[in-house]
Amino acid sequence: MKVNKFYILLLFLSFVVKTIAQQEAQYTQYMYNLNIINPAYAGSKEGTLSIGLMGRSQWMNIPGSPQSATFSIHKPLNNGLGIGLSLLADKLGPVNEQFVYADVSYTLPVGYYSYLAFGLKGGMSLFDAKLSDLQTYLPDDESFAEDIHQFKPNIGAGLFYYSDNHYIGISVPNILQSEYMAKEGSFYTSVSRRNHLFLTGGYVFELNDRLKFKPSTMIKMTQGAPLSVDLSANFLLQEKFEFGASYRWNDSVSALFNIKLFKDFRIGYAYDYTLTDIGKHTSGTHEVFLLFDINNSFEILSPRYF
Repeated sequence: MKVNKFYILLLFLSFVVKTIAQQEAQYTQYMYNLNIINPAYAGSKEGTLSIGLMGRSQWMNIPGSPQSATFSIHKPLNNGLGIGLSLLADKLGPVNEQFVYADVSYTLPVGYYSYLAFGLKGGMSLFDAKLSDLQTYLPDDESFAEDIHQFKPNIGAGLFYYSDNHYIGISVPNILQSEYMAKEGSFYTSVSRRNHLFLTGGYVFELNDRLKFKPSTMIKMTQGAPLSVDLSANFLLQEKFEFGASYRWNDSVSALFNIKLFKDFRIGYAYDYTLTDIGKHTSGTHEVFLLFDINNSFEILSPRYF
């Protein structure tokens, strides 16, 4: 199986080194996907069953570029407990990785309409790399490497402090560093997924009866990779239309939009314009989300904007 030169270059850069630090998928609309990275967010919407789907297609027009999708569901239980389930799928060239996590949280009231939640997540990842699809141009046309099919357990933890108009979170969704091994000739290639530290925060300013301003940020840190900083600014109009922009430091700028179509259903879209050199070869990145918030309580609940 032959592949074009750009695909070969992309995959060569990904696998020729002995150790590769795999990065967690990162989303522009992270504020609607918080329990993926922070288990303490699970059950934070009082009286509400929350279901979210998100898909991201990065660096369009580049073969083998990253593709990501998530599904999450979470709800509060009695006595401050919350539970959740997350399914994630990432694809980069011949590499596919799936994750299944269960979340549990415990929330304490710490002030007037303020809460502090502690969360744990546990699950596993399935790593599938079809390295045999990479063919060299040697006369015998031997496979570049053997395929990898492995799964690894993992755990995560987080804290989430919030009220009805602001939040701060810190989390490590993958505490255990996963190592995947593949034989390449007479030696082994190591592909490692390192742990990541996420810091998130946001505030809702009520500008008037119809308009709210929602700045937020997400900072991602991991060993061996540059610091990633997202700065976002959204406006919410009449509790229904939301629009804004985001900047990922030294990486991209984004336009965001979402709309509440029904009482329990919101749909959103984001477009990323890449600022790095790879932007010369791509038409950008597209991201969509669907969010279902089903209120199972007959009580009058405090409004929530994240």
